[in-house]
Amino acid sequence: MADLPHILIVDDSRVVRISLIKHLKEHFEIREEGDGEAAWQTLVVDHSIKAVISDLQMPKLNGYELLERVRTSKLRRLQQMPFILVSGAETEEERERAVAMGVSDFVTKGAGSAELLARLKHLLNLSTAQESLEADRERLVQDSVTGLYTRKYLELQAAQALSHAARHGSDVSVMVLGFDGFEGMCQRFGVEVAEQICNRFAKMLAGKVRHEDSLGHYGMGQFAIVSPGTAPAFCATFAERVREAVEMAKLAVRGETVALTVSIGLASMPNDKVPSAGALLDLAGERMQKAVAEGGNRTEAGGVSPATRPISLNQALEFLGAGRVEPVVPHLPALLERLLPMLRLMDKELGLALPMAEIERRLSERESQKN
Repeated sequence: MADLPHILIVDDSRVVRISLIKHLKEHFEIREEGDGEAAWQTLVVDHSIKAVISDLQMPKLNGYELLERVRTSKLRRLQQMPFILVSGAETEEERERAVAMGVSDFVTKGAGSAELLARLKHLLNLSTAQESLEADRERLVQDSVTGLYTRKYLELQAAQALSHAARHGSDVSVMVLGFDGFEGMCQRFGVEVAEQICNRFAKMLAGKVRHEDSLGHYGMGQFAIVSPGTAPAFCATFAERVREAVEMAKLAVRGETVALTVSIGLASMPNDKVPSAGALLDLAGERMQKAVAEGGNRTEAGGVSPATRPISLNQALEFLGAGRVEPVVPHLPALLERLLPMLRLMDKELGLALPMAEIERRLSERESQKN
């Protein structure tokens, strides 16, 4: 009995339940409930149940209401579970309502055991086949360890994004990043640990990309992001932020501090004239390899300059703490303007005699020149 499929029979009539169980007990392990509410509670807690046979007219929760809960449940197994309604004198309109709500099949009251068995087994076979297909699809779509997309699926996402962009006149940008010295990491720590290090950063990166972006594997120690609707300059800005964040990260592995950097390649449509989504990913990958060949820890964007975005005071201090002045210099006027209230307060309270009037005059002149 333990090997038989488990099904749930729901009917407020004990006589009906006994009759159904008599027909099905040799083929299924059966649970029974006398009302829809009790049936719902059973379905939530009993993961072994594979199908439901339910009456329509029941107390507490009728067949329609039980069906609605099952189909709108957050539990995927319930959303797709075979659900048979035992119908009596229902009108065609009521049957259409059940179909619209997602009923799997109808069985007329008084139907023979052969018909009921045939329909139930057919639905369970379909359900098993669907589960198998979805499991195979998930293995193709997502890496089982990281949960990130596979390279093949990234190509499909890029193709869809390009199709949408062609209809609406928008951009599609692709970013491929690879960890510099990945082979050396593999030799130093072993392939498994090296991949774990890269995957940790990839998972952090997954929390930074937009919902509409797709992040996945490109190669060993390499990842790609497909970003629909993102202009090349803004993709270049994001790439630089990622590169700088990796460079400043402090990572301890087996008691050793590991310094990591990444090289990034960017490509976009319609800016880059390529024939396909796969070619767009390949171009970004080629530019990533070019960045590696030129010394690594850089972004190769095919001549596209990053869009200027302000940095925060905290980011500026982090750069300076890491001994990096270059990223801060372009933002000095904006940073100084934000610091003015603090400088005025320090000048007043600490008696520093700062040339505040001169500082404010120079900032004003620079703003006028910019406008």
